[in-house]
Amino acid sequence: MAKRRTIAATPPAQAAGLVRPATATREGVEPWSEASGPAAHVKPSHQDEAHAPRRKTLDLGFPSWCLGDLCATDVREYLRHSDTILIPKASLEQHGAHLPLFCDSITSDEVARRAGRRAGILYTPTLWMGYSPQHLKGPGEGTGTITLRVETYLNLIYDIGRSLIHHGFRRLVFVNGHGSNIKVIDPVLRKLRNETGALIVYYKPYAERYLGMLQDVLEGSVEETPGWHAGELETSQCLCHNPALVRMERAQKSRAHAPEWLGRAWTKKDGMPDIEFQGYRYFDMPFEHGEFTETGVMGNPHRAAAYKGEIAFNRFANHLIDAVHELEKVKVTMRNVDWTSGKTMGGTA
Repeated sequence: MAKRRTIAATPPAQAAGLVRPATATREGVEPWSEASGPAAHVKPSHQDEAHAPRRKTLDLGFPSWCLGDLCATDVREYLRHSDTILIPKASLEQHGAHLPLFCDSITSDEVARRAGRRAGILYTPTLWMGYSPQHLKGPGEGTGTITLRVETYLNLIYDIGRSLIHHGFRRLVFVNGHGSNIKVIDPVLRKLRNETGALIVYYKPYAERYLGMLQDVLEGSVEETPGWHAGELETSQCLCHNPALVRMERAQKSRAHAPEWLGRAWTKKDGMPDIEFQGYRYFDMPFEHGEFTETGVMGNPHRAAAYKGEIAFNRFANHLIDAVHELEKVKVTMRNVDWTSGKTMGGTA
């Protein structure tokens, strides 16, 4: 594959997938900077830039970089220049009393859309359904969470992957916004790779136990779990995306804890499946989310600010762009790409 040439597009009148309304940061508006934001503790980084001037542009006249916005002829033209596609995916699940159920999907959509727009990388509409049984709670409690069964979810990912590979995409980058999807997705990612030879990549632009490039942005202590469910980071990202969707008057600071029925010998500090016993994390248990946080929140949403969300989206998007440029240097040898034969159609993952 030849070295990527960045492809410029005319910004769409309305973003595909999860729509950013007038109250949200619009395309073309400069991101937060020290001159406009209140975060003196944040050191400027090249990952904060909305545009990377070192990249050349090629204007194909596309109205958008979302696959669903394009025509078949546009897809064929894109494949003349690149065989990479981003697949944002997450969930629709409760995020406490103050954040929208789309919270995780907002993250994956924002990151993929920003990366696609800035570097000319095609992306699919966001897959808003995922694996979230721990967020259902009891019948009639009305959390709004929609979860897929494991076999349904794996078949969905497999069918999408095989369809894209059939058309000529050789490098599939899944942009995941929901941690629990990782629990079940490994078999289908391996199946796609082993059957076709495609380069399959799984990107996780969030900060649960690993703050990574957001250590200088998030102000909460490790004990406060700033990167966790409906806490400082996710509330900041939703405020950036659309503050009208955030009900800060309902926000509650909350920490994870071991379920009372386990007794005092056990402790739990975050949303991972593991639980501490005698100070060590050697045990996992399949908890319901409500068993270790009654509010649905882990962290301190009162530390949130829209500029933090803007920085996070920009850094994650630019990190993804840099990774794609390196991934396109990798040699990919394809096989079994035809998905119209009876041998593959109608099968299960």
